Amino acid sequence: MTDLETLLHASRRAARVLAVAGTEPRKAAIRAIADAVDASVDAIVAANAEDLERGRGTLAEGLLDRLALDAGRVAALAAAARELAELPDPVGEVTRSRTLENGLELTEVRVPFGVVGAIYEARPNVTVDLACIALGSGNAIVLRGGSAAQRTNAVLVATMQEAIASVGLPAEAVQTIDPLGRAGAADLMRARGLVDLLVPRGSQSLIDAVVRDSIVPVIETGAGVVHAFVDAAADLDAAVPLLLNAKTQRTSVCNALETVLVHRSIADRAVPVVVEAMRAAGVTVHSDGDVADAEPLGAGGWSTEHGSMDVAVRVVDDLDAAIDHIERHGTHHTDVILTEDAVAAERFLAEVDSAVVMVNASTRFTDGGQFGFGAEVGISTQKAHARGPMGLPELTSTKWLVRGTGQVRA
Repeated sequence: MTDLETLLHASRRAARVLAVAGTEPRKAAIRAIADAVDASVDAIVAANAEDLERGRGTLAEGLLDRLALDAGRVAALAAAARELAELPDPVGEVTRSRTLENGLELTEVRVPFGVVGAIYEARPNVTVDLACIALGSGNAIVLRGGSAAQRTNAVLVATMQEAIASVGLPAEAVQTIDPLGRAGAADLMRARGLVDLLVPRGSQSLIDAVVRDSIVPVIETGAGVVHAFVDAAADLDAAVPLLLNAKTQRTSVCNALETVLVHRSIADRAVPVVVEAMRAAGVTVHSDGDVADAEPLGAGGWSTEHGSMDVAVRVVDDLDAAIDHIERHGTHHTDVILTEDAVAAERFLAEVDSAVVMVNASTRFTDGGQFGFGAEVGISTQKAHARGPMGLPELTSTKWLVRGTGQVRA
């Protein structure tokens, strides 16, 4: 048996314990993790400083921002865990029930998947979020957090394992395969039968590789080529602060704004206002001729996820053209219309095929914490099982319970 197989068998044993542990022991484990993370802030930040030092010069600024944990971010992780522990337990929730004419009682209930694997990069906050969501939904989790955050993740996982064991649950409920390197990640993708579900989070290339190579079922979390359409009926005074928040509040995340589309009928007035505000905020504007003195589009064209202080601006003829552009160049993540026209707003909501579609709100709200989930597994851009920010219910499946009194089928 390989090292990975030994680890995964331990995860399966832990998953069986968690599935029947009940709500309160699992919530106690999450609270214990929050307390342990708070108590270990100095060790976590010190380990993270080592990862940051090693990453400087090799990682892009956006990845360095995602990698960084300071005392404030560590405290936010603990706070999110405590919030998550207060949410309703999805395990055992009845989703459907009926009694057949022959007296058979059918009940469909939520159950954990079992063992969930996660492959991600340079995101140590995800290590804590995923562990707590897994516990809250009754799953064991196996983490591959990548070499960029290896020191931070090692401290976090050890801290969480000790906390889980302190409340009487198996420490193997949360495990890392970072020491097994890329070969371990490849083997995790082939561990069908030992791993029930795999979730990739990170760059489009990482997600594509997992979707392509995994024989374990995958929930695809997507990159965010996020659009805002400034409609003819937009209130520019309200739109500009919203656009700036969506672009600059945190640029490295997948719900940050990447492309602004402007209705042609107001372009002469709106484009200069938007561009001036973006440039004043330090954002580099890219276009293909619609903006004077703009930088050219990059190699990815309109399909670029910048993850930086860069934005693309394009003038489109109308709402139909905006929807067509989003369908062609977007990633079905988050898109917003800025308008005071209720008919245009409802058309946009109905016709844009993204996981989250907004009217007059910053795209930065596409987030499990902001949606009230405490934290998130990721933001699913697929259409099967779960879509949008994934919280506790999205890490459950269902099963049917059938109670009879001796019925046989004719």
